[in-house]
Amino acid sequence: MDLQNFLLELETLIDKHLKCNTNTKENMKFLERSLQELNNQKEGIDQKIYAEYLSGTQEKEEVRNWLNNVQSINSEIQSIKEELGRKKYLSCEDLGKLVDKKIVEAQELLQKGSYHRGIIDKKNFKYIILGGGVAAGYAAMEFTRQGLQPGELAIISKEAVAPYERPALSKSYLFPNEPARLPSFHVCAGSGGERLLPKWYEEKGIELILGTEIVKANLASKTLISASGKIYAYQILIIATGSTAVKLTDFGVQGADAKNICYLREISDADKLVETIKTKQKGKAVVIGGGYIGLEVGAAMRINEFDVSMVYPEPWCMAGLFTPAIASFYEGYYANKGVKIIKGTVAVGFEADSNGQVKTVKLKNGEVLQADIVVVGVGGSPVTALFKGQVEEEKGGIKTDGFFRTSVQEVYAVGDVATFPMKLYSDMRRVEHVDHARKSAQQAVKAIKASEDGKSIQEYDYLPFFYSRFFDLSWVFYGDNVGEPVLFQDIQDNSTTRPSSTKPKFGTYWIHNGKVVGAFLEGGTAEENKGIAKIAWLQPEAKTDLLEKIGMLIAGLYGSDKPLSCSII
Repeated sequence: MDLQNFLLELETLIDKHLKCNTNTKENMKFLERSLQELNNQKEGIDQKIYAEYLSGTQEKEEVRNWLNNVQSINSEIQSIKEELGRKKYLSCEDLGKLVDKKIVEAQELLQKGSYHRGIIDKKNFKYIILGGGVAAGYAAMEFTRQGLQPGELAIISKEAVAPYERPALSKSYLFPNEPARLPSFHVCAGSGGERLLPKWYEEKGIELILGTEIVKANLASKTLISASGKIYAYQILIIATGSTAVKLTDFGVQGADAKNICYLREISDADKLVETIKTKQKGKAVVIGGGYIGLEVGAAMRINEFDVSMVYPEPWCMAGLFTPAIASFYEGYYANKGVKIIKGTVAVGFEADSNGQVKTVKLKNGEVLQADIVVVGVGGSPVTALFKGQVEEEKGGIKTDGFFRTSVQEVYAVGDVATFPMKLYSDMRRVEHVDHARKSAQQAVKAIKASEDGKSIQEYDYLPFFYSRFFDLSWVFYGDNVGEPVLFQDIQDNSTTRPSSTKPKFGTYWIHNGKVVGAFLEGGTAEENKGIAKIAWLQPEAKTDLLEKIGMLIAGLYGSDKPLSCSII
């Protein structure tokens, strides 16, 4: 009698001769499913046990022991049936205990079976990039520039699509007319290069392993294990796992699990938000957070003709970067666009309707906002949990050197997860921005290939760069925002600092120890943007009154192709 027929007969015996409770019956059904899966595993592994690469290895002995255990549990279940035949009055309690015991054993064998199947199906690569975001795409491009051979590199990503330029998700992806869609923003479109479509990876011999979550990383054995039990082995690993959105459910906010409360980190999040926007056309949107996501999504929702309220706890928007004067301009501009801004408070609860969809947002200040959609942008957390206790960490990230090497040999970390030495400021920093993701990935690959060739390269020398676009506005920032901020504007038109201006144009320099260390510019030309970058890099000495009067002119002069001395300021 095969296993399935036996289990059916066993259940019939229970129904006829024993008055067992519902739990025992359900457990029997669960045991049936477990054993069926177990025997499917056994069949697959049995066929491959004599594969040449397992011959004589410890893994082969472990797999053989497992196969014997699977055979044993099948025999033991058969014994239960025979025992029932001899003792028809076996109590429900005894039978239940026996079934429960076999369920535990079957589950343990299933778990081990997944691992053994992973060993048999283990895939080996010279290089693995873990993570499928911006850094992964730019690292792949750099590998090909450095002479990658087909079959050497794999990218493992939890997302189902090839690497793409993530900033598009909070901007043109949400536009109602001519929205951005893949493949238009696959990497490396954001830096003006060739878009890396899935076909590109195929042509280069790079394996894209998509829709795959890695649940365990063993840096000592150089292996990664997926949720399905598959094992991936590497010689060199690049950790590019990026960040994950901080969620209000993490803090136990009441009702934060209601429908239509959206986050924005991956393309699946953006797709969900777009569908919700279509469903709730011209409704009420509450945006929680006053940073990048808050400002960009707030603008996008207004462009979609939603009634938008923005809520954040800080005294002004983008408090980590903007000065009060800069923030005042943008808050005024948003107000002119019809966005309601509520500062200095947080969401403490949400109420849902009978369908489970959010309908109100309760604020700490006592205000209650009506909402058809809520978009939360309250920050991100670097994804480093897989490597806890295996690599050295600092300032919330994985500590690296100027080549993005970690404390573990042949393991590198790039992008959001890397804490690296910033030479310009003689400080260890972690930077969450697309520009750094691109450049750190390229630096790591150059370092890997240089090491293999016995050559050397310069350490990472990075100038912090941030930018954003919303409505008709576009700003850039270079350097460090420490010291005294000095506001400057277009000397030909003083109205450009007003929120009502049709073409706003103004900026801010930061002076620290008598030198310009940072520069911000709204509405600048390409030449002026280039100029403030050069100023932030060179850190010339400067006088406050001069910067206030001709700061825009100075930016243009530094951005010109004519050689200039640092003493111009």
